[in-house]
Amino acid sequence: MSKIVRIKRGLDIPLLGEAEKILQTPPRATEYAVKPTDFHGLFPKMLLEEGSRVMAGTPLFFDKYNEKIIVTSPVSGTYTQLVRGPKRRIMEVRITPDAEDEYLDFGTRPLAEMSPEQITDKLLTSGLWPCIRQRPYSVIAKPGETPRDIFVSAFKTAPLSPDMDFVVNGQEAFFQKGLEALARLTPGDVHLGVDAVNTTSAAFTGAKGVKLHRFRGPHPAGNAGIQIHHIKPINKDEIVWYVEVQDVIQIGRLFEKGIYDASKVVALTGPEVVNPRYYKVNKGARVSSFMQNNIRSKEGVTPRFISGDVLSGEKIGMEGFLGFYDDQVTVIPEGDKPELLGWLIPGLNKFSVSRTFPSFLMPWKKYRLDTNIRSGERPFVITGLYEKVLPMDILPMQLIKAIMIEDIDMMEKLGIFEVAPEDFALCEYVCPSKIEMQTIVRHGLDIMQKEFA
Repeated sequence: MSKIVRIKRGLDIPLLGEAEKILQTPPRATEYAVKPTDFHGLFPKMLLEEGSRVMAGTPLFFDKYNEKIIVTSPVSGTYTQLVRGPKRRIMEVRITPDAEDEYLDFGTRPLAEMSPEQITDKLLTSGLWPCIRQRPYSVIAKPGETPRDIFVSAFKTAPLSPDMDFVVNGQEAFFQKGLEALARLTPGDVHLGVDAVNTTSAAFTGAKGVKLHRFRGPHPAGNAGIQIHHIKPINKDEIVWYVEVQDVIQIGRLFEKGIYDASKVVALTGPEVVNPRYYKVNKGARVSSFMQNNIRSKEGVTPRFISGDVLSGEKIGMEGFLGFYDDQVTVIPEGDKPELLGWLIPGLNKFSVSRTFPSFLMPWKKYRLDTNIRSGERPFVITGLYEKVLPMDILPMQLIKAIMIEDIDMMEKLGIFEVAPEDFALCEYVCPSKIEMQTIVRHGLDIMQKEFA
């Protein structure tokens, strides 16, 4: 049995609204959207005109700086609208779907007969290449580069994250096929991280052709970056790739069935959801299609809809769309109502990391947390809190300050090549200075990529 990696630093946020293990297939969404903003560093150039017919797998746009990277339609239907933002930036490519999907046929061929170049080409033409991201920089992997290793995390620890054992049920063969395809793309190993206590699915514990690693500890133990750091850290000039479980399944479907099947299991979670549960939908679905009559309606409470988890997800509206990489939608109170003398109230219903409120005496309790950060930005001073929730051998405060002054040499020495914004999500949550650390880390990575890539 593999050695257990124990993560001692971190924090599990006790949020209400965990999804019950019931899988439903909601009515087909009336509209889907592919959002170029989901792919950091990609500059889209459209391939179709509005009104064009598409099939699942039809190319929609490509990266103007790397034409091999293509993003394709998750459904068949009609490309109806191009939504632009400030400076005419492309924000959404909207598609009105058919009643049933038609798929482009990318062909099937035994993996043993395919070279790494042929596997890469198939992933590129099908639109599944963006599922593969790289460290450093946390961006879409570059075709033609060879990663040292590939990492897959088979569990998630962010608040209310979906249970991957439940998600992979019935998809075991496709998951294994996807792992086999990825293994052909690296001379190194495919590392599969599992939860030492809660992972029981044979798809993970019995996966073939991988190195299995068992983790135990609080969030962010499930983050790919944390697992990379504890298994085999990135050295200078090295590249590793990482892929989500459901993206591995979609890659497996491509090589088994020859189609881009963009369906995935999404957890609808959060304290404002009446019946939190799982739904089978396609990437880019309008989230209202599986939230109808399932959101609490209470006078004076405005819900916030998040594509992803509460720490690193994207704020969307009720009529927003599911993000490309997201397998969770979280609904929490907006927190837009002032609280009179909140600091004087005993706070039995408030969660506090620093034990400010007596609620720490009830570790079993779940909380209905909102988005209120309670004050604005303050002086950035040493507290020692960040080191308690970031299980990496780096100096988080010093790294953030080096990024803020854009000191490239110091950023490199302090380990910026190992991190991604989501690794600092908990640091941002506990930060008494209210510093937007994920935004700062993203800025630092962009600087380093421009300098070195």
